[in-house]
Parts: sequence; C-alpha cells; structure tokens
Amino acid sequence: MKDIEKIIRPNIARLCPYSTARDDYQGPLGVFLDANESPYENGWNRYPDPHQKALKARLSQIKGVPAENIFLGNGSDEAIDLVFRVFCQPGKDNIVAISPSYGMYEVAAATNDIEVRKVQLGENFELDTQALLNASDANTKAIFLCTPNNPSGNAFSNEELLALAEAFDGIVVVDEAYIDFCSEPSLIGKAVSAGNIIVLQTLSKARGMAALRLGMAFSSARIITLMSMVKYPYNINKAAQDIVMKMLESPIDAQVAEVVEQRAMVAEKLSAMKGVRKVYPSEANFLLVKVDDADAAYDYLIEGGIIVRNRNKVAGCKGCLRITIGTPQENEKLIELMSKL
Repeated sequence: MKDIEKIIRPNIARLCPYSTARDDYQGPLGVFLDANESPYENGWNRYPDPHQKALKARLSQIKGVPAENIFLGNGSDEAIDLVFRVFCQPGKDNIVAISPSYGMYEVAAATNDIEVRKVQLGENFELDTQALLNASDANTKAIFLCTPNNPSGNAFSNEELLALAEAFDGIVVVDEAYIDFCSEPSLIGKAVSAGNIIVLQTLSKARGMAALRLGMAFSSARIITLMSMVKYPYNINKAAQDIVMKMLESPIDAQVAEVVEQRAMVAEKLSAMKGVRKVYPSEANFLLVKVDDADAAYDYLIEGGIIVRNRNKVAGCKGCLRITIGTPQENEKLIELMSKL
C-alpha cells in the first residue's frame, strides 16, 4: 500500500476536527440538551447524523466495501474540493488532469489557488499515462481522471489506471460518475487497498437522484478519515439521507439496460445523417457527436425544444455536441429534428 503521509498538507495533519457531544456517547439517548436545538419535535428539529452511519452501512452492502472506506459528500463536487483542501498547498502545489474532461476539477483547483497542468487526450481521446507522469513534478499532489470520460464518453482500462497509480507518488482520483453504463468494472476494490487511489461515484446519473446531491468517495480508511476531518460537520442533511435510503431499494438494472440500448440506437441513426461527421464510441449515458456546424445545430435544437451541451469551444471537441440519452420518446424527437438539419 502506498504511503501518503508525506503529501498531506501539514496544517491538515495537525488539524483537530470539529466534534459533537454525540460523537463521544454511544448509548441510548432520551434527552438532547447538547446542541442548542429546538426541543419541539417536528421531525426536523434535530441535527442529522454527521457520519451518515446508517446510509454508509447500506452502501457498504451494495458496493461491497467496508463503511470506513466510504465518504459521502454534497455531490461529488464536495469530494473533489476536499482532495485539494487535504493534499494541496495553495500557491505551491499542482495537479495534472486530462483534457477535455469534467470542468469542476479546474474550478476547484482555481478556488484553492492550485495550478492545473492539462494533458491533451489523443485524437480519439485515448489516454497517455506516460504523458501524465511527465507533466508531474515534486509538487504534483494528484492526477484527476474521469472514466468514462466527460465529454468524450470513452473509458480507460483499469490496467493502465492501476499502472499509473503504482508509478505515481501522489493521489490518483478516478471519477466513475458514469460507471453504471460502462463495460469496464469499477476500481472501488482497488481504491480500498492501493493507498493512493480515490474513486468517485454519484447517485445523480444511473440512480436518478441528481436533486438530492449525494456523491460518494471510496478509498483507504486513512484518506477517508482525512476527508471526514475537513468536511463541514453536517454536510448531508437528514432529508437527503432518508430519501436516499428509500430510493436505494429501487432496482435500476432495467433502466440502465434501456439507456445502453437506446445509446446504441441513437448512435447508429445519427451516424447515418448527412450533417453528422462522427459519433464517438461511448460507455456513458451520452454521446459526443461531431456535426458540420455545432453552433447552428445547437440553436436549431433549442428552437425545437431540445437542449444539449455545445462543446464546440472545448479543446479537442471542435464541432461537437454532447447529447444525453433520454427516454425512447425523447430520443425519437431528437432523431427527428437532427434528420432535418
């Protein structure tokens, strides 16, 4: 297992985290006079469990990893931000990220005054792990990788990701937001044992809980402890915890299978259209589509009542639209409009 102690920010290593009286007491409680809450019961007057024990226990069963290896955040964005706050010293350290990719890595880096070193993916968005290592130096604390990647849709092999983590002395963040639609297995198990891998997942995509804002990080117990020390005490509200617990009991296999099936159908039909230059292979719930005039196509679809993501100005995505796979009815409307371009 990799030793990450030397890359923790010194002030974080010395941090005494905020704690509540309820953290220190394990027995049954009847009278709560510790947190200055309203004593009048209405279902919401008490602070939520800051450690989300029940929810983590359920996710532990679903994901097959111990609860101590799970961090829950207010969306995956909170976990992304915590990587910078735990490991990167502002104005000194840097991270390496692939390009094009999810824009929040760069936003979180800028917010924390951390340099971002971008490594362009290949013509078909293939990964060059040696280029990532070459871009790093003694002050590189993390490498961020989204797989399947947003906006390209392709997935990177677990073998190359694990080789990168083995060769790199910092943290490798593997964002698996779209893993439910992917043929490549998750790296969660490896993240628990490797010591320098953090796997991010979300309930926003396949599980349809985007409005609840709950993201997950899986890593070694030490890294999860560090993230939990730095997070705000009650980062996941009670309503979200309760609703997620209930929704986790609803199966999603049929919906995921339909999205994958619809993805193939939409890709095939779009590829045959005269205004479409290329549909990139996808392992996610969206397609990156190169068209003759992306700006005009985007405006045309808006006029027809369909909003997609215009990626024309993103490096490596010139002329491209990112199109989410919707319901069969929504996809048919998209195809009908696109056929008239």
